[in-house]
Amino acid sequence: MGDITEQRKMIELLERRGIRDQRVLEAMLRVPRHLFVPPEERTRAYHDCALPLANGQTISQPYIVALMAEALQIAPGDRLLEVGAGSGYAAAVLAEIAGQVFSIERDPDLAVSAAERLHQLGYRNVEIIEGDGTLGLPAYAPFDGIIVSAASPWVPAPLREQLGAGGRLVIPVGGRNEQVLLRLTRADDRMRSERLCDVRFVPLVGGHAWGHDEVLDS
Repeated sequence: MGDITEQRKMIELLERRGIRDQRVLEAMLRVPRHLFVPPEERTRAYHDCALPLANGQTISQPYIVALMAEALQIAPGDRLLEVGAGSGYAAAVLAEIAGQVFSIERDPDLAVSAAERLHQLGYRNVEIIEGDGTLGLPAYAPFDGIIVSAASPWVPAPLREQLGAGGRLVIPVGGRNEQVLLRLTRADDRMRSERLCDVRFVPLVGGHAWGHDEVLDS
């Protein structure tokens, strides 16, 4: 389950799929993904697929985690915000590269388990905070990078506002079934937007995205 051979196979697959940032690849080789998935899913921990977590949430497939991390263009010392901590896996990958990672999770059970897991694994530069991720963390802003691990119908205004000069925001935007992964970069008072690829994420629920009732009705 924690076989380094399986991890290396995952990295080789990511390279074949076009991931070039060696810092991202090395980070994903160091993070024990099998410890971030439910016990019954550990035989598939290093397969390139999303896996279920509690309460209808998922851990994204390795390729998507790598793609989003690469798109953030992380520099050592960067302060990052992650919206949607889930099991804490992506936060661990980001923390291997960045200086500080703040991660928001609206599900209290996932927030507690992610925080405990990261602490046990020795990650001291990650803070998991329970709350509405669409509000960001204004008290800790500005951020050099923001990554959103759930799909929003639009880019939440608070996240735009909390992006620092030259900062990057990577977010899936679209309907509840299909979205486009976007990278927004702050340049002076303007925001430059790039389309990266088509994706499919669980809905982002919060005051500046999908409402809880809308998700239940879907």
